[in-house]
Amino acid sequence: MKIREIDKSEFEAIWPIFKIVARAGETYAFPRDISESAAKKIWVDTPRKTFVAEADGQIIGTYYLKTNQAGPGMHVCNCGYMVSPSAQGKGVATAMCKHSQQVAIGLGYKAMQFNYVASSNDGAIRLWLKLGFDIVGRLPRAFNHPTKGYVDALVMYKWL
Repeated sequence: MKIREIDKSEFEAIWPIFKIVARAGETYAFPRDISESAAKKIWVDTPRKTFVAEADGQIIGTYYLKTNQAGPGMHVCNCGYMVSPSAQGKGVATAMCKHSQQVAIGLGYKAMQFNYVASSNDGAIRLWLKLGFDIVGRLPRAFNHPTKGYVDALVMYKWL
């Protein structure tokens, strides 16, 4: 697997993964019918950097990295990760999270924060905990899961 930075013009290659994840409505607080242009703004136009994971010439995952807050909070970054359903369970998210931490350190960030992790996203939570993140906050019933109803959203944090 190779992880590389992309430029804004490559979003169309990410869109199929983004669309599947957003339409499912299980992990991100994006509109389930989000348009490609709105998704591009969120995933590549606004973040500081966007990356893809590739295997055998196919994009199997993607992540963005951005500053979480301005001013006194600008030493903390935020990332979002998506993995193609066909590549889930194969270490793609692990590789991207480890990669993102190294990129963040290289860019001068001191910490990484995940602002809104659905508590029903068991796999991601297990992974983030394994990679050294702590659950530092819980927002009761803040995420409306399409089949489980209102579940908590977690704030997860790691000093890099």
